Amino acid sequence: MPTKLRYLIWHLSITVDFFVRAWLIKLFTKDQIKLRRRFIENNHRVAKQYLKAFQIKCRIENPDKLELLKDKNYLVVGNHVSYTDIMVLSALSPLVFITSVEMSNAPFLGTVTRLGGSLFTDRKRFVSLPKEIERFSETAKEGFSIVLFPEGTSTDGTNLRPFRSSLFEIALKADLDILPICINYVKINGEPRSEANRDLICWYGDMTFAPHFWSLLGVPIEAVVTILEPITCSTRTKRQELSDRAYGLLSECYHRES
Repeated sequence: MPTKLRYLIWHLSITVDFFVRAWLIKLFTKDQIKLRRRFIENNHRVAKQYLKAFQIKCRIENPDKLELLKDKNYLVVGNHVSYTDIMVLSALSPLVFITSVEMSNAPFLGTVTRLGGSLFTDRKRFVSLPKEIERFSETAKEGFSIVLFPEGTSTDGTNLRPFRSSLFEIALKADLDILPICINYVKINGEPRSEANRDLICWYGDMTFAPHFWSLLGVPIEAVVTILEPITCSTRTKRQELSDRAYGLLSECYHRES
């Protein structure tokens, strides 16, 4: 059997498992907080399987800091180059992701994000932002760690884009500390990541999902995942200050590991 076809079948089996579990969870869970909790626990379970199917091997830097996510909830802030970032982070801990309304309306991926317990933001309607921040903050107050990709989109991995500071308000409203996590795909098919091979893992711009996914199948990837020192919030902290501090930590770490 061709290698890519074998990996495709592996992915399909994991995806069927995800959907069956998620629909059963939805069918038998009426409480909305418990529903989201069970959704993200299902994500955590299958994310570890997806990483194996994608042949993504992660080296965790500062693994002792993973215990922080067991003790309390955080606003987790990360850099963003690919849809695989979501699997890398979900494999660490059950997490709630903020994604776009456009994603929620996309065929297949929209269903995945809804059954994954995601929160949705409309980046084109700034008028809705205050209500979104309030809604996201309430979810955080229910005990969930929420993941924010403040670049606003995935990139080609050359540099971090400037952060959008608006959703850092969640940390202030929900009294959350910020946990920066840097994801760096350092090797692709045994070779250091470069401009020549980066598009095998980086998904950005006008790339469509299916062709990129097919190209990635069967390609070994090595990633370094660095859990950085938490950023403490206080009543006097401004969201722009939080954004700038998170950007500085993640950017420095990203280029150090590249």
